[in-house]
Amino acid sequence: MHFSVVSSLDSHCREAAAVKLGRTHRDSVVVLHDLLAEPIVLRRIFRNGELLEQEQAVLEHGCLSCTVRLDVVPTAERLASFGHDHMVLGLPPGVSAGLAIAELQRQLGQAVVVDNAVVAIDASELDEHIWDKHTLFESGFTAMPEDERTSGEFLIGELAHADTVMVHPGLGAELSGLHPDSSGAWAQGLELLGQLAPHAAVCASDGDFRPGCYDGAEALARVRPGTVRVPLEEGTGSFRTELHKVERPLHPGRFQEALPRLAQGSHWMRGRLWIASASTSRIAVQGIGPRVWLENTGKWLADAPAEPVCGETGSRTGKGMHDVDAVLDWHPRFGDRGTVLAVTGREEDVDAAEIQSLLDGCALTDDEMRRGFAGIVDVFGLEAAP
Repeated sequence: MHFSVVSSLDSHCREAAAVKLGRTHRDSVVVLHDLLAEPIVLRRIFRNGELLEQEQAVLEHGCLSCTVRLDVVPTAERLASFGHDHMVLGLPPGVSAGLAIAELQRQLGQAVVVDNAVVAIDASELDEHIWDKHTLFESGFTAMPEDERTSGEFLIGELAHADTVMVHPGLGAELSGLHPDSSGAWAQGLELLGQLAPHAAVCASDGDFRPGCYDGAEALARVRPGTVRVPLEEGTGSFRTELHKVERPLHPGRFQEALPRLAQGSHWMRGRLWIASASTSRIAVQGIGPRVWLENTGKWLADAPAEPVCGETGSRTGKGMHDVDAVLDWHPRFGDRGTVLAVTGREEDVDAAEIQSLLDGCALTDDEMRRGFAGIVDVFGLEAAP
């Protein structure tokens, strides 16, 4: 059974994308789910534009994950038994494609073939979504009061996982009769998409579409905390992404002081940190609009139990090598340890020289390392001070 999964914050964008995807196979069914209130789920099933089924279900726990587990996947299994070749799942606003795909694979196993993971969005609203400080519940996108994600957090995660971004005027534009796709905000939104999701194909709901390009392993690699992906070519529009690496560990106090300045004005800051006071821990950093947070993602591979080493590169060859970034950045002495930070924002807000100066200023000095700061002297082979 082939599946295409559509996630969005806007039901109008989602439905336009689902209709488009439904035309990519001869025998497609389109399933749209909406969480009306905490325990009530509305399910609609279409084929060739005709409504075949409309039902409401009351779930014991009407959360987003329960909606997927208790209604989306069972509906997919039921329709698969009817022999349909392709199913388009239009997820409730706020439900991630990764969650739905993982649950499909867990419950249906090898029968699941994912053709596409698509995020549908009104490009003119992207900048506003990134900077919105309200939660998805406060903004009315979900019916779950405990959902504390912002719209920017949801969209950044979806853009990382998706292979395709489908742009379409949203519900607000439809109701007001506006045409945002001819506005300056729409053009800037498309530019921003090129910086936030350089891996994804961007198309309009009435434009060309590339079916069957979902790569699950690559999608999971992109969404791993601390992973950095940047555009291959520097853009010429209003937005830019700056990437900087620091080989030495960072002083925790100086980095704490520098972090607000690094994040200021950035739409998306992401990367991994080698902090001297937690030298064996790979710390992921992420800033999306007004929110910034750090996350301990476990040990560096260089500090993990010994694995076989590749003779040519000196890198590990065991199970940890699913981390593409570690393979590409492996250092013969430091392994995968190191700081890598990317900052995306408007050209006037992202200063490459300032980012470099701030991060380089956080690196430990020779004297600090000789004094054995957090026990990292052995890594660099410096002679400790008496």
